[in-house]
Amino acid sequence: MNEENYIAATKEAMSKAYVPYSNYPVGALIVTDNGNTYSGCNVENASYPLGNCAEASAIASMVIGGEKKIKTIYVMTKNDEGGIPCGGCRQRIREFSDENTQIMMCSPDGVQQRINLSELLPNSFWPEHLK
Repeated sequence: MNEENYIAATKEAMSKAYVPYSNYPVGALIVTDNGNTYSGCNVENASYPLGNCAEASAIASMVIGGEKKIKTIYVMTKNDEGGIPCGGCRQRIREFSDENTQIMMCSPDGVQQRINLSELLPNSFWPEHLK
């Protein structure tokens, strides 16, 4: 797959979001080191803390698929500046990444910003800190 395909798949994931309360759909697509892809969307719940972020849904799909390394993650919202992961998802992404993991913040028009994880979550708490 190429980036155009990744963006289309992220947009498709966003279209599946269940967002009856916020009306703020988010889609995410993970590309692993092996080249496999896993998608997710946000799923809200009337009890707000019980909802799932798109990034967390994609990570769960990746883990179920037997993989644990994110090479690139695309996050899409309808905002012009693109999908920006929340603080909790930044830490979730970090769990399965390294400082070189690419974060692609997308709008429906495509990638709006490309950064690596060390820029998105500087001085992060890594799993290596627990060793």
